[in-house]
Amino acid sequence: MARVTGIGGVFLRARDPKALSAWYAQHLHFEMHAEYGANFLWSDAVPAGTGSTAFCFFPEKTSYFGTSGQQAMINLRVDNLDEMLKELTAGGVAIDPVRQEYSYGHFAWITDPEGNRVELWQPLPKPPKES
Repeated sequence: MARVTGIGGVFLRARDPKALSAWYAQHLHFEMHAEYGANFLWSDAVPAGTGSTAFCFFPEKTSYFGTSGQQAMINLRVDNLDEMLKELTAGGVAIDPVRQEYSYGHFAWITDPEGNRVELWQPLPKPPKES
């Protein structure tokens, strides 16, 4: 039986796709290509062995995506959340003051220039299994 093996892309509507691409390149260091946007390879998982993509549904009235009424939210993996937030603050990016920490990583949220809430996630290494 055939099955889905992961998320192949995230696609968003934009009032100004070129400007929004430039914003993501400047502030989140996306390497943008004119024909197909950014491409992330699983071999880039940091820390190694933490490569995964979540696919889940939230209740229609969730506030987790912010208050803009957006239908989707991107979760972006980052290698150093604190450093990324310093850079974003210096760049004047809107940052939610709320932070969350779990055994599998640290989370923060920003808003892009078109009002999309974006989740930033720094995955943590999995603890070694006890023998």
